[in-house]
Amino acid sequence: MKTSDKIRYKINTASVTEKLIAANVIAFLLFGLLNTIFTLFNIPGFQSFYNWFVLPSDPAEFILKPWTIITYSFLHGGIWHLLSNMLILYFSGMYFLNFFSPKRLLNYYFLGVLIGALVFMLSYNLFPAFAGGKSYLVGASAGVMAVLIGVATQAPNMYIRLMILGNIKFWWLAAFLVALDVIQIPMGNAGGHLAHLGGAALGYLYTTQLHKGNDIGAWWENIMDAVASLFKKKEKKARMKTVHKNVSKKKSATSNSSRNKTNMSKSEKQQEIDAILDKISKSGYESLTKAEKDFLFQAGKDD
Repeated sequence: MKTSDKIRYKINTASVTEKLIAANVIAFLLFGLLNTIFTLFNIPGFQSFYNWFVLPSDPAEFILKPWTIITYSFLHGGIWHLLSNMLILYFSGMYFLNFFSPKRLLNYYFLGVLIGALVFMLSYNLFPAFAGGKSYLVGASAGVMAVLIGVATQAPNMYIRLMILGNIKFWWLAAFLVALDVIQIPMGNAGGHLAHLGGAALGYLYTTQLHKGNDIGAWWENIMDAVASLFKKKEKKARMKTVHKNVSKKKSATSNSSRNKTNMSKSEKQQEIDAILDKISKSGYESLTKAEKDFLFQAGKDD
């Protein structure tokens, strides 16, 4: 298998959590590289360029660049900021996918990002303590907290193993991180910590509403599906070509395979997914066979 094929296969079979982590790391490296280039060649204006992607606390400035309500979450203030967020996202995302679909993880993550951004801006414009101040928000923490608190609310008594502390209940870890944000509000970066708490509140509310039969993130999922369908249409047009008679046997074999997959009942399919996820939680993603990875990838697309 060629290196390019290996990379393509790895991308296609990566979990949604791994793809989010990759996007954050790539953004961090890209802006770090640009900063280095601007500095080495004494090019002015990097900070002005950077400010087009961070979230401002000033609503008037935000109106001029509304995309920052999403882009801010892919930027980080330093390597430790990035590392801590991605570690929490990786482990909480791994447990999250044992209970929810990949699409729902994206709902939690991006709705946490949105709520965190709104809490940040509102706090700077409503609370007297922030009067006259101006700040900018970066980091994926609000989205990460939404995923973490979401799964902790779903399975609060599930035990997780930490290297130093051993086995602890999931809600203990979640409560500790929330308390840490509350404690740090008076110590600096108050707006950032309030944004984290906004994401955490979204995660808790989302899961409790799901238990009541209400999917408060359905509207966001519809938006993501609409955007994804636009890219799929473009991709299909780009791949259109003439099909000759000599491919009829291959087409027949493919359709038979598709029918076999379709014939699996929903319960059988879910049992297979649960077995694979259990294997991942025990031995890691790399322990899966190629067939298991392909099945999980296809299931994620079907969801």
